[in-house]
Amino acid sequence: MASDATLRVLPGEGLVDELEHTIEGEVRFDRGSRALYATDLSVYRQVPIGVVIPRNLNDVIRTVAACRRRGVPILSRGCGTSLSGQCCNVAVVIDFSKYLHRVVELDPERGAWVEPGVICDQLIQAAEPNGLTLAPDPATHKYCTLGGMIGNNSCGAHSVMGGKTVDNVEELEILTYDGLRLRVGKTDDAELERIIRAGGRRGEIYQRMRALRDRYADQIRARFPRIPRRVSGYNLDELLPENGFHVARALVGSESTLVVVLGARMRLVPSPPCRALLVIGYAEPWLAADRVPEILETGPIALEAFTRHVIDNMIRKGKPHAGARLLPEGNTWLLVEFGGSTSADAVGRAREAMAKIEAAGDHREMRLLEDRAEQNLVWHIREAGVGASRVPGVENAWPSWEDSAVAPEKLGAYLRDFIKLLDRYHYRYTLFGHFGQGCVHMRFAYDTKTVEGVKRYRAFMEDAADLVVRYGGSLSGEHGDGQAKGELLPKMFGAELMEAFREFKRIWDPEWKMNPGKVIDAYPLDSNLRLGPDYHPRVVNTHFKFPDDHGSMSQATERCFGVGLCRRLDAGTMCPSFKATREEMHTTRGRAHLLFEMLRGEVLPDGWRDEHVKEALDLCLACKGCKSDCPVSVDIATYKAEFLSHYYDGRLRPLRAYALGLVSEWSRLAARAPGLANLLTQTPALAQPVKALLGLAPERRLPPFAPGTFQAWFRRRRPRNADGPRVVLWPDTFNNHFHPETAEAAVEVLEAAGHRVLVPAGTVCCGRPLYDYGMLDRAARRLDHMLATLRPMIRAGVPVVCLEPSCAAVFRDELLGIRPNDEDAKRLSAQTFLLGEFLARSDDFKSPRLAGKAIVHAHCHQKAISDADADQKILRALGLEVDVLDAGCCGLAGSFGYERDHYEVSMRAGEHVLLPAVRHAARSTIIVADGFSCRTQIAHATERRALHLGQVIQMAMREGRWPEQRAPASTRRAALGALTVGGVLAGGAGWVARNRRRRHARAG
Repeated sequence: MASDATLRVLPGEGLVDELEHTIEGEVRFDRGSRALYATDLSVYRQVPIGVVIPRNLNDVIRTVAACRRRGVPILSRGCGTSLSGQCCNVAVVIDFSKYLHRVVELDPERGAWVEPGVICDQLIQAAEPNGLTLAPDPATHKYCTLGGMIGNNSCGAHSVMGGKTVDNVEELEILTYDGLRLRVGKTDDAELERIIRAGGRRGEIYQRMRALRDRYADQIRARFPRIPRRVSGYNLDELLPENGFHVARALVGSESTLVVVLGARMRLVPSPPCRALLVIGYAEPWLAADRVPEILETGPIALEAFTRHVIDNMIRKGKPHAGARLLPEGNTWLLVEFGGSTSADAVGRAREAMAKIEAAGDHREMRLLEDRAEQNLVWHIREAGVGASRVPGVENAWPSWEDSAVAPEKLGAYLRDFIKLLDRYHYRYTLFGHFGQGCVHMRFAYDTKTVEGVKRYRAFMEDAADLVVRYGGSLSGEHGDGQAKGELLPKMFGAELMEAFREFKRIWDPEWKMNPGKVIDAYPLDSNLRLGPDYHPRVVNTHFKFPDDHGSMSQATERCFGVGLCRRLDAGTMCPSFKATREEMHTTRGRAHLLFEMLRGEVLPDGWRDEHVKEALDLCLACKGCKSDCPVSVDIATYKAEFLSHYYDGRLRPLRAYALGLVSEWSRLAARAPGLANLLTQTPALAQPVKALLGLAPERRLPPFAPGTFQAWFRRRRPRNADGPRVVLWPDTFNNHFHPETAEAAVEVLEAAGHRVLVPAGTVCCGRPLYDYGMLDRAARRLDHMLATLRPMIRAGVPVVCLEPSCAAVFRDELLGIRPNDEDAKRLSAQTFLLGEFLARSDDFKSPRLAGKAIVHAHCHQKAISDADADQKILRALGLEVDVLDAGCCGLAGSFGYERDHYEVSMRAGEHVLLPAVRHAARSTIIVADGFSCRTQIAHATERRALHLGQVIQMAMREGRWPEQRAPASTRRAALGALTVGGVLAGGAGWVARNRRRRHARAG
């Protein structure tokens, strides 16, 4: 982040200077970094002292030493998705996720040695070739880190098969606040005696732990719940003789309050190669819970549950899950997974369970899923529970009483009483969880913005704790105590064991500098609230009206509650720049948090002129991947456009903003003399200085202008299907001026389907490039002109087909954001289709035939606001074998990849999936990409040329075959003819002739 000298005077004078001179990693004590790490996936917020991102373990050791010399507290952090507030504190945050993520060793016999930043799925995927897996796999397994899992004692769906994280840690390498570095694990009596006799700090720690164990052993055995999911408190039970004085496991779940974890040896368990998923529907969650004990007798490897509310909430957010169609009748579903060495083995176990359930007779319906793809669809619903719990503006649910657990045989009775408690408080809730281990995840909507709401929240937390203790359960069954439940631990453990916990902390952290105020002697559960009664964000006037957030940008930034799905590296669109940089500030979450802090105004007081926010938004590709992928539809592309409009208010923008943002104007001028324009943009000796002046990437070739526009071509044609149903084909700037052959193909396809094609005349543009540079006043004027131009067609109900997905996104999204109350805007949004969508719903379209294979890359905006499956349906109807890439963003993203400072990130994004897939495709495979940017990026980085859907259909109608890798003739003419002297002269002559005609027209 940007430096901020004003924050160099901090607790521990000289700390920043020492760190900057002694570690190889990144030292970030600026306002932006502190704001970025001020919260986690909880209701809490505490601004840290600073952030250190170590490159190696020596950096960690030196950071801790520098903090110790000044008495500064520290906090270890992984991906920052803790739900009880344990990942935010007034401390120096050490973020392990960016660099320390190696699986150092993987031995099928001894397990895996990992660095703390290793992602859960990273280890699972590394172990699978050996037939092994890591049993605990939280719903965040695609991005949560092993260090965080160790800190929280995380679990997951398959803990039924192999236990919690604590059960799978064999050894830890740790660092204490006072500088001791050692490896700890199971300790037999002889080794324990040897360590104590050796003396020193290590001997002292072991001696005091043994004395603690002996003094409190009876209390530990009596008060620690014997249930599968006891996560609350410190794991003092692991020091008991019957558990082998396992120091490593005693430290698991200590939430960075005792030691820093430098590395871990993780146990790996056999991974059943074949799975069967039994889905059982029940009328109520407690009825499902009643059946858990007998289902466990059949030996499942996972036993999960969720309620219909999860599905309903996703539908409310416009994100329905495909797996919902596979569910049997019911309102609550148990997912019972069975594993086996063969499919028959797994299915056989499932059928045994079905017989038991059938005999009980209190279920609605059952369905056995044997297909792995169908199983995954249903599992996705369960994993979506965290995101599904929050519907911004409708059901603003938060975690806190998040993961209580009881014995599985008591779960049904506990749920009955717990839901009565929720009803008494009138809290709406979303329920899901690990029923096989008696753990319930519960998100409920409560008010923290008012004093009365906070009082009610505290009362509920107290009552909920009393209830679970009455059932002999644990306040936390997976996500830890942190601040949310730390204050309540005496209810569960009593005063004597609480003193044992304090002594255990003093043994490891005598100065009380490791994540203070969490777990033991915690901050009050109703303090440090992110949206507490003291939260009064700035009221700002905005261009976008934020109709889904009550007209408030601050409420829009409150959407993000920190789930962290934007930290995924494997698939999806969100967030291309994070995948390239692994920087928290380049996640959707990070950018939303910075905007939230900007409007809060405490840490970031400079408002719209804040350079930290500007820096974080700079690498946003405006791909809108977050609009579709984020569980709460955080829309950073919109927030970025709004921010830039204010940031540059009264200022000049960089030259490239005017060159690229006003591409429509430049294209209109170039159309008068395309040859002359191409001489300037395509001749290296002329183009390179211009690109240098504008700050464009020298590696990029600017796209050549076509010899003639699509609109000009269309005007020369005789209209067809005069009596056919009308359709407007939108002449976007890119397909009008650069690739008219795409629009020409679309006309042919639409006319073949019997439609009368209408094309607006004159200068029309949706203004898409303007949003990238925050030119929102100009963009609004474009929208108004567009509405005026199309108004007769809009009111007549004529559909509008866009070829460029980013233009369709303006019609469907930005238009309603800026003109939410305009009835014509609403009509146009509803009447806008991409070509594939329009043809898929048309009864008049008869698919021609085209044999072969096709790779499809969907434009980011297509995935965000359209039916991205429509193209593949059409292609399959043509007879093609279709491979749809889960490629994320192509990386070019409009003007983004043309800018010199963005080129590297642009190419990294493209190389993530798309470009390698195109290079490896057979020459006979058709590459399909509707987006102009996507086709341009493919042409830039490979020897292939991609086609628009319309061109593929045209080809099928004309030839019925795919001529290997021939670019469309008009494209070749544009590329070759543009640089000839004849082309230049012809373009110039055309410009002269057109201007002569205009002068005569004005004179007349």
